[in-house]
Amino acid sequence: MSKHETSAARPLKHACDPLVPLPPLGMDSEAISFDFRRYFAHTLGRDDHCTSSHYPYKALALAIRDRLIERWKRTRSTYEQEDCKRTFYLSLEFLMGRTLSNAILNLDVDEQVTRAFIDLGINLDDIRESEPDAGLGNGGLGRLAACFLDSCATLELPVRGYGLRYEYGMFRQHIANGYQIEDPDHWLRDGNPWELERPEYTQRIKFCGHTEHINGSVRWVDTQDVLAVPYDLPVPGYRNGTVNTLRLWKAAATDEFNLEEFNAGSYPEAVEAKNHAEHITMVLYPNDASENGKELRLRQQYFLASASIRDVIREWTENHADFAGFEEKNCFQLNDTHPSVSVAELMRQLMDEHGLSWDRAWEITGNTMAYTNHTLLPEALERWPVKLFQCLLPRLLEIIYEINARFLSQVALRWPGDTDRLRRMSIIEEGETPMVRMAYLAIVGSFSINGVAALHTALLKQGLFEDFHDFWPHRFNNKTNGVTPRRWLAACNPGLRKLLDETVGNGWISDLPALETLTDHAGDPAFQRDWQQVKRENKQRLAELVKIDCNVSFDCDAMFDVQVKRIHEYKRQLLNILHVIHLYARIKAGDTENWTQRCVLIGGKAAPGYQMAKLIIKLVNSVARVVNNDIQVGDMLKIAFLPNYRVTAMEVIAPGTDLSEQVSTAGKEASGTGNMKFMMNGAVTIGTLDGANIEILEEVGEANFFLFGLTSEEVEAKRHNYMPNRIIDKDGDLKRVMQLLESGYFNQFEPGIFDPIIESIRNPYDPWMTAADFRSYIDAQARAAQAYQDQKQWTRMSIVNSAKSGRFSTDRTIDEYNRDIWQLDKMSIPAVSLPSV
Repeated sequence: MSKHETSAARPLKHACDPLVPLPPLGMDSEAISFDFRRYFAHTLGRDDHCTSSHYPYKALALAIRDRLIERWKRTRSTYEQEDCKRTFYLSLEFLMGRTLSNAILNLDVDEQVTRAFIDLGINLDDIRESEPDAGLGNGGLGRLAACFLDSCATLELPVRGYGLRYEYGMFRQHIANGYQIEDPDHWLRDGNPWELERPEYTQRIKFCGHTEHINGSVRWVDTQDVLAVPYDLPVPGYRNGTVNTLRLWKAAATDEFNLEEFNAGSYPEAVEAKNHAEHITMVLYPNDASENGKELRLRQQYFLASASIRDVIREWTENHADFAGFEEKNCFQLNDTHPSVSVAELMRQLMDEHGLSWDRAWEITGNTMAYTNHTLLPEALERWPVKLFQCLLPRLLEIIYEINARFLSQVALRWPGDTDRLRRMSIIEEGETPMVRMAYLAIVGSFSINGVAALHTALLKQGLFEDFHDFWPHRFNNKTNGVTPRRWLAACNPGLRKLLDETVGNGWISDLPALETLTDHAGDPAFQRDWQQVKRENKQRLAELVKIDCNVSFDCDAMFDVQVKRIHEYKRQLLNILHVIHLYARIKAGDTENWTQRCVLIGGKAAPGYQMAKLIIKLVNSVARVVNNDIQVGDMLKIAFLPNYRVTAMEVIAPGTDLSEQVSTAGKEASGTGNMKFMMNGAVTIGTLDGANIEILEEVGEANFFLFGLTSEEVEAKRHNYMPNRIIDKDGDLKRVMQLLESGYFNQFEPGIFDPIIESIRNPYDPWMTAADFRSYIDAQARAAQAYQDQKQWTRMSIVNSAKSGRFSTDRTIDEYNRDIWQLDKMSIPAVSLPSV
């Protein structure tokens, strides 16, 4: 038995009963200061000779964690005592960001901690900056999952997150000669003071092997097993006593090393099994361009699903004699297609390990699984070769084939003789290399399928999943995404938070629609001055970040024009940089009358194997080098690429932004959440009718939004007769931009490097329609530049955007998930009674 394997069937709670309960910890500055000093001196063994801010950070984190743990245990105890229905949120990403500031805010000890550290003579900001960003996610998907957990705890809903404890994040990005360079992001190098290892709940996960069918039962044998060791992170609600759990699984070998091999001197072979097992949770999203990369991705997905479902069933069987009522007490929410193997894995565990019949197992599965789709790009849906599945997960493949056969028989009854439809809807995609369509498995096995913005859901119904919507229209629903106002306004924008509290009270932090009353103040000159002062201070913070990270000086009088997000062709950073080249060409031609000073900031990571996205980063940096060093341009135009874009950077960027770039090709962005963070902090959007932009426009009105571009219907109609070269020839501005690109003006010493980008713009099959939207985009940018010159009007637009952001709180999103899908009861947690004075 491994050191991680314990008998979970023999809980130790009886051994704890005789212990006298400890008195609750104080929440005043003196108590926090005492615990901080105790951890710093005794637990960490440091003294006043310590020069590193890491140890003060760790001591404070432990002091705050202790206070979370009191509420954490009460939360778990309440859920157990009430035997309430729970939801389990499975996601391969949780982009949590830093925990310290969020925990302090939600515990309502901000003033106490600040006072304690003033008394100690320690700079609290330095301590906050010492915390690394948790490397558990890549972009919007993971950040959304983190926002969801925050709102679930704030709304007192019994929801547990399940994810993977990646040793390394996606990567740390730095720029060399304009190119993205990927460095390992070893975010766990110094440990994580917020986590609790729970080895007593370790699970054993099977891979490979083969199946044996004997007398109606199935055994999966000769497997290569890996241990899943859980680490729990606390997720506090906003000032309500609830602390939910994010449980992350770490992969470990069943044996640390082969002693016989070691004694024989074969040292690498002795630890081979350990290393192979630990690869599963070593790196977030390995590059799947190779077969080994594909296999590792599938291992990660199954590892998450199997360990999480085992954990849920373990809890159930400890308190229930059978599975009667299981579906009434449990719900699994699959965050995108990555965890969709959960459908087959729940079936396997219920049948093979707990003896349920196929029909009963399918009844439970079909009433507990719910699927959220986050993409309209067919290539982003998970598809795995049947051959790989057969090798890695043979028992799962058998179950998937059976699910598919039974499902297609239902389709055939509905549409007799429609073989094309059967082929389109089959979970198994036939062909030279048969594939398992994981999104289809999720749809077939779920009682709810939702998109994440109104347009996205409509396009799923009409396009990607049209056949399934025809078959099960009642299963499809929309849940427009949101962001948590705790992190993305209250914590990251303290100046605006103070102004809002003084103006509308502080109830907005847990009731964002309360900001609607700001519209009454939008035209008030005194309020506008206060708003402008807050914005300027935030722009100064952002300018300092840009200077440090990019060595580019941003003038705070200029418009701060920002696009930060994952680098992808459909997000069209390329369109943004074409506009910058257009502005540069105007300056060089002397066309600067009535000019609006502009600072353009672009940031984001490109997937390591995505060459076009990496080339776009190179283009941004090449253009920036020319523009920023041209004396004729001066301060009229600046451009910077921010390296290593991350949650912590966004917490500075969103409050300091004037113009938010949301310029994806219509019909390609599922929702977007960056647009909401910018809006919440008073940025005005320039965007297409795509994703949640549509709903933002509905809220703020056309007068407070710079709309441009083709609609999704126009994009589809234009595909059949798209002639970008004709568009370029007819548009003098675009023609001039292309001439600069094609002449090598921005790459004089690297001839031809941008030819793939030039070819993509001129390609009549360009799916992103860059040239088609150029003129509309340039005109919208001109309107934005003109509007910015009227600071009174611009400030009013900024205020209206914040005021109308209530719809985009994840509190609203989670309320809708709960109302329509989860149907959980709110669980109020008893308050921790503080000791009497």
